[in-house]
Amino acid sequence: MDIFSALHKNVIPLLFLKNAHLRNSRTIHLSAVCSKSQSGRYKITPKGDRPLTYEMANPPHWIAHRKSWNSFNTTNLLGGLRSAETAVEDLFIRKFMVGTWHNLIANEVIIKRQHNIIRIAVLVRQALNPRKMYFLLGYTEELLSSWLQCPVTLELQTIEDKNCTIYKYI
Repeated sequence: MDIFSALHKNVIPLLFLKNAHLRNSRTIHLSAVCSKSQSGRYKITPKGDRPLTYEMANPPHWIAHRKSWNSFNTTNLLGGLRSAETAVEDLFIRKFMVGTWHNLIANEVIIKRQHNIIRIAVLVRQALNPRKMYFLLGYTEELLSSWLQCPVTLELQTIEDKNCTIYKYI
């Protein structure tokens, strides 16, 4: 008799006899692997009143087919330089844009990098007068250009209401 079968016969039943509370409360449950992809998908509401934009309506496996990436750069390719720095800079740009253009951004912030230039595309609500909008535009471009040490341009498109971006309801 090998050591594992002896251990299984003698020690494990004694463990459960001494600790009777373990027998009912701590057990191992094994089930089949559930291979359902749930990330990036939105639950359907009973009333069907959750608004989705076009980006949100398409599941993640449709990236590059029906929808596009939110960051355009070549650093994630094999042998690309500065991939970690680019990801952190993109996160910083998004946080800065959401904080500066508070309650004005209607959709996601799209970042396009071409050579040394960073272009940021955003849908903005028409809640400010044009003078304040131009000030925020110059303010954002100047600060991001000085912090990131490269030219930054904002490509704004204005919409009347955030409801203009709704693609469908689920």
